[in-house]
Amino acid sequence: MNRSTARPGPGPPGAPPSRRRTGLLLGAVLLVLAAVLLVPPALGGLGAGGEEPPLRGLRMLVPNTPGGGYDVTARSAAKAMEESGTTGPVEVFNLPGGAGTVGLGRTVAEAGNDRLTMSMGLGVVGSVYSNDAPATLAGTTPIARLTEESEIVVVPADSPYRDIGGLLEAWRRDPAGTAVGGGSSPGGPDHLAPMLMAEAIRLDPARVDYVGHDGGGELLASVLGGEVAFGVSGLGEFADQVGSGDLRVLAVTAGQRVPGVDAPTLRESGVDVEFANWRGVVAPPGLSDEGRAELERVHAELVRTPEWQETLRRNGWQDAYLPGPEFGTFLRSENDRVERILRRLGLV
Repeated sequence: MNRSTARPGPGPPGAPPSRRRTGLLLGAVLLVLAAVLLVPPALGGLGAGGEEPPLRGLRMLVPNTPGGGYDVTARSAAKAMEESGTTGPVEVFNLPGGAGTVGLGRTVAEAGNDRLTMSMGLGVVGSVYSNDAPATLAGTTPIARLTEESEIVVVPADSPYRDIGGLLEAWRRDPAGTAVGGGSSPGGPDHLAPMLMAEAIRLDPARVDYVGHDGGGELLASVLGGEVAFGVSGLGEFADQVGSGDLRVLAVTAGQRVPGVDAPTLRESGVDVEFANWRGVVAPPGLSDEGRAELERVHAELVRTPEWQETLRRNGWQDAYLPGPEFGTFLRSENDRVERILRRLGLV
């Protein structure tokens, strides 16, 4: 006698075995679909291929006017991040005032916001002192140092000063009539560089007529308009005007000549000064470990992209990347260095 080998499984009493198997299969499929639908979208988890997904919703605060060094750096970084797929769209916005200290105050006030960063540099270190700012960089979260660049001494194309020697001679003879412009307030790089130059040629820094501007955009208009005899600022801020011939570079503050710039170093010209500006990124205080790590990761990825390497080349910037913890140590040492210089020059 033939006997069936099918074993009865769960199901309605008396249901045929084939119907019970179909019901079990359908139930399993529904359970899998429900599990998938109940899983929330990944926030910071791994994307396809095990890669981190692009960070989204990032905003970059620029603490000076459009056209300045912090602005150029922020917009260049945002463009490289977007084009390389490191992040989604990045919003860059300007909040000028107080030589960067207004933006610094806003950043410090945004405690816990891991979708806000601030483009900053040596100028903000000095402006905290010169503006007696209530908020300081010690109240931020260091994310990355990105670039370093030489300061340059520039004059308009029609300036009577053809070389750095002629300019310095006129400056020493008549400092009040030879105003120098910079894109930072006292204590910033565009201020410190000419003050160190004055000290090196035995010109009392107190006699220097320094005209500060809120960023490179305002400074450029002042130099081209003849409101100052010469300007001192970062190479990247004047690269287009130098390339077009509207500005002439008389000297660079770097220790070595800068490729693509037809100008001597100050030391070659007998002025014992070597000076470099740098720029980086900080975030608000009070970030979670995950939020801080994500911002650090994004900037670590940025500096390795071809888009960012091309940005460095185009602007004459040097790659000076430091990750967050090392950048924090560097910031503390720069704060001490700037304070010593300002005290030596009698400016604080």
